[in-house]
Amino acid sequence: MGKSSKDKRDAYYRLAKEQNWRARSAFKLIQIDEQFDLFEHENPEKVTRVVDLCAAPGSWSQVLSRVLIKGESFGRRSWVEKRRKEQAALENLDGDAPTANQDADNTDSTALKPRKNVKIVSIDLQPMAPLQGITTLQADITHPSTIPLLLQALDPEAYDSTSSTPHAVRQPHPVDLVISDGAPDVTGLHDLDIYIQSQLLYSALNLALGVLRPGGKFVAKIFRDRDVDLLYSQLRTVFERVSVAKPRSSRASSLEAFIVCEGFIPPAIHDTLLGMDTLKNPLFGGAAIPQPVSADGNIAVEVPEEKPNTKKSVITSSDSATRDAQTRLLHKDSGDSTTPEPLFNNPQKFAAENRWIPSFIACGDLSAWDSDASYTLPPDYVNLDPVQPPMAPPYRRALELRKEKGGAYGKTKLGTMGRA
Repeated sequence: MGKSSKDKRDAYYRLAKEQNWRARSAFKLIQIDEQFDLFEHENPEKVTRVVDLCAAPGSWSQVLSRVLIKGESFGRRSWVEKRRKEQAALENLDGDAPTANQDADNTDSTALKPRKNVKIVSIDLQPMAPLQGITTLQADITHPSTIPLLLQALDPEAYDSTSSTPHAVRQPHPVDLVISDGAPDVTGLHDLDIYIQSQLLYSALNLALGVLRPGGKFVAKIFRDRDVDLLYSQLRTVFERVSVAKPRSSRASSLEAFIVCEGFIPPAIHDTLLGMDTLKNPLFGGAAIPQPVSADGNIAVEVPEEKPNTKKSVITSSDSATRDAQTRLLHKDSGDSTTPEPLFNNPQKFAAENRWIPSFIACGDLSAWDSDASYTLPPDYVNLDPVQPPMAPPYRRALELRKEKGGAYGKTKLGTMGRA
């Protein structure tokens, strides 16, 4: 399939190259922001620290850079601002000539205002081409060693690498937004793909719990299946609002959707090293939880007292210093006598009171391009090359062999270039 046929089939693929985006997925984040106002455009100081997980090739990081750092607008918001400028220009033409002060005010309001207090960190297992104002890390989000690298990238001046306590942080600064567009290389076996995607989401959520501030937001890609309600209920325990978004640029034939979690509620369990053990001790603790600080500036860990009549679940782990503080009511006789009778005795009542269905929202203007449709290209249309080809594609060896053999059956331009 050539470039022309792909441009006809996927309008967002063509628009991404025309608008200098690295991938068509940039439109997904833009449309989600239109619906949920992820970047707090009315009060931009609320979102100054963002972590982009599974960022390669960098389209979402591009959106973060151009919106949060450069102050640009896209999508519906850009159209509204353009209409406002046109209306102001018409009013100036109809009324008196504007004064010099009015001209200066209009220039200040329309000019881009770059911000210097924004910190954005992008993480991916694959190498990613650098972006202006973005700190890129090549790391594995499923490995615990990524947490100290992330904290050091977020606060290089506050990260105390010379302290005797490993990974000690003097003044933690949690982030406002964590986004993840990660997905595995699909195999076509839907159950397997959904399982691998859920594990990737699990790692992204564990990392987000370690760095999010109270009230922060978390956005991640999911694959919808028959058991997705369980995922919604689990996310609902640590976020005030959970919604499912389907951007217009996402193909309707695809199972992908995006979970948008707002209003982060830090768990009550304190973590020992400020988010360092979130992958070892998943779904508990985080950098956003207030931690007492000792006189030397390091974190003083306070272990909660145990209740005398509380039974603990069995945890087989070598580093269970923090996990011993957990309590799980597994049976009706667990806990002390003051514990109310659990709802497990009445399954119907339990199902009625605990079932929760989030709102499913279609993002993007209905008059926008259809990602599943094919469009006729104009006669003078010029096919463009991708903005940023993959730096280390897994099929690099196949490309080299194809070039050596003269392209596909020796009939392509690539083969001609290789022979030349």
